[in-house]
Amino acid sequence: MQSPNLYLLIVLAPLFGALAAGLFGTGFLGSFVCRKAAHRITIAGVMVSFIGSVITLFQVLDGHTYDGVLYTWSVIGTTPLQLGFLIDPLSALMMVVVTGVSLMVHIYTIGYMADDPGYQRFFAYISLFTFSMLMLVMANNMVQLFFGWEAVGLVSYLLIGFWFKKSTAVFANMKAFLVNRVGDFGFVLGIGLLFAYTGSMHYGTVFDKSAELATLGFPGTDWQLLTVACISLFVGAMGKSAQVPLHTWLPDSMEGPTPISALIHAATMVTAGIFMVARFSPVFEYSDTALSLIIVVGAIGALFLGILGIIQNDIKRVVAYSTLSQLGYMTVALGASAYSVAIFHLMTHAFFKALLFLGAGSVIIGMHHDQDIRNMGGLRKYMPITWITFLIGTLALVGTPFFSGFYSKEHIIEAAALSNVWGAGFAKYATLIGVFVTSLYSFRVYFLVFHGKERFDTSGHAHHGHDDHAHDDHGHHGGTPHESPWVVTLPLVLLAIPSIFAGIWFVDPLLFNGYFNGVITVMASHPVMAELAAHWSGWMGYALHGFVTVPFWLMIAGLVVAWYCYMVNPAVPAAIHRSLSGVITILENKYYCDWINEQIFARGARALGRGFWQVGDRGLIDGLLVNGSARVVGWVSAISRHLQSGYIYHYAFAMIIGIMVLLTFFVLTVQ
Repeated sequence: MQSPNLYLLIVLAPLFGALAAGLFGTGFLGSFVCRKAAHRITIAGVMVSFIGSVITLFQVLDGHTYDGVLYTWSVIGTTPLQLGFLIDPLSALMMVVVTGVSLMVHIYTIGYMADDPGYQRFFAYISLFTFSMLMLVMANNMVQLFFGWEAVGLVSYLLIGFWFKKSTAVFANMKAFLVNRVGDFGFVLGIGLLFAYTGSMHYGTVFDKSAELATLGFPGTDWQLLTVACISLFVGAMGKSAQVPLHTWLPDSMEGPTPISALIHAATMVTAGIFMVARFSPVFEYSDTALSLIIVVGAIGALFLGILGIIQNDIKRVVAYSTLSQLGYMTVALGASAYSVAIFHLMTHAFFKALLFLGAGSVIIGMHHDQDIRNMGGLRKYMPITWITFLIGTLALVGTPFFSGFYSKEHIIEAAALSNVWGAGFAKYATLIGVFVTSLYSFRVYFLVFHGKERFDTSGHAHHGHDDHAHDDHGHHGGTPHESPWVVTLPLVLLAIPSIFAGIWFVDPLLFNGYFNGVITVMASHPVMAELAAHWSGWMGYALHGFVTVPFWLMIAGLVVAWYCYMVNPAVPAAIHRSLSGVITILENKYYCDWINEQIFARGARALGRGFWQVGDRGLIDGLLVNGSARVVGWVSAISRHLQSGYIYHYAFAMIIGIMVLLTFFVLTVQ
């Protein structure tokens, strides 16, 4: 049953909540919507979207899909710009993930932002973000995709800089905005190339012509046209999904409130690039060069960005670098043509990473907004619900057998090992080593926060972490840690359930029972999924076999190292820091990526801009066109004013001269 009205309701319900809270709760058009009404309206809107998304998913499972145009809002030449929806297994799954995590974040926000003066504004932003993400994943054409793509970027800018009186937050949101503009430039070029050679913005038309496009070369080069288009599209994904080297914005975005860290950086915005590449699999499959670039970039992120999490002391930043690493894993799966595995990990990661971000926020609340893990310890007995749910998220993240992350991460590692594209060998070892790294930084945080010696101050003078914000939600009053209120812990419990069981529930249908048939295209030359299916023995057998695999023992090794270094012999990390001071300096400077961006690219851009200003603006426009034209007018007027003397005989003389000129011209013309 095709239900375009239901799809409209799913999209518009969060938009209605955002408009109600934003326009009538912030003083923009009045303050009719109070704090309580703001969260009730927006949560109701997202709940309607979530229920509608679940209904849509069941309709898709029954074989009912939809690809239709609802509205044509403009026509350029013969090209219509349309609003339309594509409801298929991929979009239906993304809709449930986006609205489900968003609903948990909305509920969590009631407790986390309880005392913030921008309460209604925050709910308006996160509801508007949900609307933007739904427009992106439900689009059936590249124009609407680009609209959703830019809308989530705009709202993320507003959310990261939510505490706009805090200078670091303003810097972070501007950084995120500018880095994403770099990626979006490539994204626009990719869309433009596909449109130029297909004459259509509609997915179906573009995908149907992929084989034809694969035979074309890019003008003036020996490159394949689709290779250029795919690399351009992937540059957009690199910005939105924080891939090297366009990853630098994501750690700094932790300056925003914790709920948006879960919403933007776990399940929605950063996964938009992963979703886009999977959606465009019929195009990417024709370019091995693009797939090689994707798998190498993903492998670099999975390993080297994860290593940065080991030296972080801010609890949110550790989870942020974990997100960068896991996005690298998803990208590796895309490059190996295991698109369904990438989407599977996207889904499981959404649950356990949202759980970890919200758990970190609960710890921050319990610690009276101290975010430094060096000031924590022994919180297990003070925050039992946060402790057990955070442990569940950690076990899922590191890939413990039977937990959701195990099924998706293990398949990514196997896909890298089985792939035949260039760079797959590097990806195989990078993802394997990344398992140890993930386990090390994850259990480092877990042990330092919830076990060992209590290092917090109970005297009422709280220590404050790096991301201490100017707008105090709950007050920096120090004292004994405490469990968070139920509106914070309830989403933790609800997210912990799929963090455990989502892999068991969904691994068979998503990977091996044809859920993505007809949606994701994989060519015979990339047989990774077929080889994975040949060795599949069911979720129980796969998990039991996981206890004897290399990734499992690498995970155990990371756990043991973390336990020894931070529980048994804390002097070891300090000794390592002293002996590897040069390496630590490189890591503390994040491989100097920020320095390169600021000192080379940003300074070069400033110099170029200054040149345009001096030569173009001041010299050409102001100096020649504006001031030059004024000088010409002044010169002409200075001469012509001598002709306006006021004497009648001067004017009579001028008339005689004029008549003589006209007569001469007339005589010459007649002859």
